[in-house]
Amino acid sequence: MSGEDKITAAHRARRAVIYLRQSSAGRVRHNLESQRLQYALADRARALGFAHVDILDADLGISAAVAAQRRADFERLLGSVALGEIGLILSRELSRLLRTDKDFCQLVELCQLFGTLLGDEETLYDTSRMDDQLVLGIKATISVVELKVLKLRLLQGKEHKARRGALYPRLPPGYVWAAPETVAKDPNVRVQEAIALLFAKFRETWSIRQTFKWFRDHDVPLPVTKVIGTKQAVVFQMPRPSFIASVLHNPFYAGAYAWGRHATEPVWSAGVLRKRRTAVAAPEQARIFIRDHHEGYIDWATFEEHQRMMRRNSWRGGTDETAGAVRAGQGLLAGLLRCGRCGRRIHVRYWGKAGTAARYLCSGDFGTAAGRYCVGFGGALVDRRFGEEIVRVLSPLGMQASLHALEQLGAQDDERRQVYARQLEQLEYETARAAEQYHAVDARNRLVAAELERRWNAKLEETERVRTVLTELTAQHQPPSAEERGALLAFGERVADLWHHPACPIELKKQIARTVLEDVLVDEDPPGTLAFIVHWKGGSHTAFTMTKVGSKTVHRTADADLEVIRKMASRYGDTDIARVLNKLGRRTGKGKPWSALAVKTARRNHTIEGRRETIVDPELLTLQAAARYTATSDTTIKKLVDAGVVPMRQVVPFAPWEIHRADLETEPVRAIFEHLKRTGRLSIGDPSTTQPELFEGNHGGDNAR
Repeated sequence: MSGEDKITAAHRARRAVIYLRQSSAGRVRHNLESQRLQYALADRARALGFAHVDILDADLGISAAVAAQRRADFERLLGSVALGEIGLILSRELSRLLRTDKDFCQLVELCQLFGTLLGDEETLYDTSRMDDQLVLGIKATISVVELKVLKLRLLQGKEHKARRGALYPRLPPGYVWAAPETVAKDPNVRVQEAIALLFAKFRETWSIRQTFKWFRDHDVPLPVTKVIGTKQAVVFQMPRPSFIASVLHNPFYAGAYAWGRHATEPVWSAGVLRKRRTAVAAPEQARIFIRDHHEGYIDWATFEEHQRMMRRNSWRGGTDETAGAVRAGQGLLAGLLRCGRCGRRIHVRYWGKAGTAARYLCSGDFGTAAGRYCVGFGGALVDRRFGEEIVRVLSPLGMQASLHALEQLGAQDDERRQVYARQLEQLEYETARAAEQYHAVDARNRLVAAELERRWNAKLEETERVRTVLTELTAQHQPPSAEERGALLAFGERVADLWHHPACPIELKKQIARTVLEDVLVDEDPPGTLAFIVHWKGGSHTAFTMTKVGSKTVHRTADADLEVIRKMASRYGDTDIARVLNKLGRRTGKGKPWSALAVKTARRNHTIEGRRETIVDPELLTLQAAARYTATSDTTIKKLVDAGVVPMRQVVPFAPWEIHRADLETEPVRAIFEHLKRTGRLSIGDPSTTQPELFEGNHGGDNAR
């Protein structure tokens, strides 16, 4: 190595550092010879007379390009140089130490200040000497330029290949290279049918999560690409939600080739320059987009429709197109309503104790200091009206829907049976191959024969399991009976009955609504009237208005009940009023029994003065109080009232009786009570006459108690 004369005793008294770096993890795994050459520099340093040699290899697999990941060992190296601890830095070539002018200037300046030598495979450099500094500068510049030229050539080559639609390092499951630059569907029929089934299930469920649940709940595996050893292979396994999403978002399955959907940009974050990948662009906005590049599993129109469905399902998408996935909430028009004033989507909120009462609200400028809602209304009557509109539109298509339902009912298990049939075919092939391998081995080689026998037995067990499942599915499959066919055809003529049937789930109604409705504009104009403009799928528009009905109107208290409350509220408390209303068989506006709280709420809503407790008037007696006051029974008081001897007032039927105390103190009434106590007989009239008893034979029935 030239330049050994530049090493002094002061240099040898410090440490020598061997700095190792490779720019990617793949090179660390595969370019092992380069690592050996770099590690061998430690022997070179010892041969130069350095007793203490350190190896810094933590930066293996880390790039030194602009905005790359932090190099911890390189930063540690700079710190040690600044502390005067290093006499020599050895690296196989300067590109291992630096890739940018910033790194070069920083390292050379520190080495010059603290007397540290730099060395590569051929020469040692003293940066305090002008000639060595000039040579280092030229080499560093060449290294940087070389990197950029090589990178540019590689990128140009990749882009040129991508323009031909031939750059795809790993094809998605369902495709293979039929020729060096030709893509075709996987010839494995099981793989093709599994991918097609995924798209079919998404069309049924309209949701990535629900599609994933169907495959998981029915134990149906999907093909995925895995690297086994150095080769890529397709294996079947239970899918993850991320895999379902990746397939549905991938334009490759629609026959399109898109390259360059991700861009990388440098950003300054926390005082460090970093690289950041931008959000994935739409396929048409990719750097290279080739439509109809190969045969797809779906057409491009279907792919675009799927993207719209997924954008509408995602609340995190940040777009006004968001409607949310179909869920079990009772709001039929959730995600379809748009405010006619501000144009925003109207959201649904659920109220009530069960949280099922839908109410539609447009937030408007509610978030500002003086903001308020644009439009807000209850969902029950609006949903009912839209249900009638949808039924009116779909009624002519009812028979066609019934026939389609018959087809679905007849083939409801065909998909699963077909999946297991294909799986059984593949397992039978793999079992036969395992048997051939076992029979081909020398039986005396027990180490190999035992393993092959175990694999054969495992395949036999798995084949038998799948065959059992397929047999059970076949046995369970029953074609629709004549009765079921007749019922379905009858439903086709009565779409309204089907829509309003208690067993019809709200999720199905929402899917139907989103199938026929694009969106709905609503505004309250004039106040108290909701004006709707309905945009149907296909471009048709209709409009109608309906009166805005609030909860107080829907659950309004009956006028007869309010009349009872008004008559009793002047004296009686809410509890007594509620008891009378319940005895009358009345119910609240929500159909519930009356309570003190319900009476209080009704009084407040209709401005009726009242009180919690009944006013106690000592001069007014109820039936029971009058019986206690006169030391008689309720029956005696009732007979006197019926005979007109004692006056009684009752505000409403079943209300408490009102008997004045003074009416019980009159002379005729006192005489009747005295005669009753003396003889045990109730005689209404003058007891001194021979007038016959009013109630013959009622002996002892009215004794004073």
